[in-house]
Order: sequence, then structure tokens, then C-alpha cells
Amino acid sequence: MPLPKRKFSKARTRKRRANHYLRVPHFARCAKCEQPILPHTICPNCGFYSGRLRAVVLEKEPG
Repeated sequence: MPLPKRKFSKARTRKRRANHYLRVPHFARCAKCEQPILPHTICPNCGFYSGRLRAVVLEKEPG
């Protein structure tokens, strides 16, 4: 089985691992109800996307 011929330096390893982090999601506001949503998604609150009704949102039963 092959083995590395030389040791990887700490700098080289850390440069590679610098991108191993979680990115913070960026939120947009729904144009109709002003709820925070992820960009390019249907609003889960009102069902609108790009100014048009794209999905019917059922109201939750209390309780």
C-alpha cells in the first residue's frame, strides 16, 4: 500500500482545512409578508415566490 514520502507541513494542512467551516445562511425578506426566508425559495408562511402564489399553505390547527 502506498505511503507518503514526505510529511505534510502544518501550514499546508491548515490551508486546506481553512475551508472546512460552516457558512452562515443569508436570509432575504418575503415581498408579501416580510418573513425571513432563504433566497430562491417559496415562502413557507404565505406560499408566494417571485410575486405569484406558488403553493397553498394550510393553516395549522391550534393545540
